Amino acid sequence: MGHLIWIIPVAIVVLIVLWWIATYNGLISRRNETKNAWSQIDVQLKRRYDLIPNLVETAKGYMKHERETFEAVIRARQQCVDLKNAGNIAELAKAEGGLTQSLRGLFAVAEGYPDLKANQNMLSLQEELTSTENRVGFARQAYNDSAMRLNNAIEQFPASIVAGAGGFKQAEFFEVEAAEERKAIKVSF
Repeated sequence: MGHLIWIIPVAIVVLIVLWWIATYNGLISRRNETKNAWSQIDVQLKRRYDLIPNLVETAKGYMKHERETFEAVIRARQQCVDLKNAGNIAELAKAEGGLTQSLRGLFAVAEGYPDLKANQNMLSLQEELTSTENRVGFARQAYNDSAMRLNNAIEQFPASIVAGAGGFKQAEFFEVEAAEERKAIKVSF
């Protein structure tokens, strides 16, 4: 009977320790899932940023008097690259909206250049950018889903105790701010 008195508290402590370890490892998995989802956005944004200079250079040959439009696109692209490298998701989301708007401006101006609309290189770049925009959208959704799962795990009791002790931080969502930025870029020439 004397051994039974010690077994129960030891078993309770062992169960608590096992729960703590399992919860901590689950939070680590969710955090790594969120990091992986962000890296998928990163890959697609890099692809997008790499396409833009080629698009601008192709259009420049036809649109010689649209310097301000080109400069706006290049500035917006550089701001996004800088923010992506800095890792500030909220500011990057805002800058991405600005880049989308400047690209819309470029495509609107390009409508007035029939030779540019027929250029094979421009058509190819247009297709690549449209495809990349779709991939960015899917990657954003996957990231936000992952961030939500991490945030839920961090906030829910009793895992919130482990999260607080383990220094887990909530993930920022990649959100578009203005309603017009929620629309996909229409790239038709």
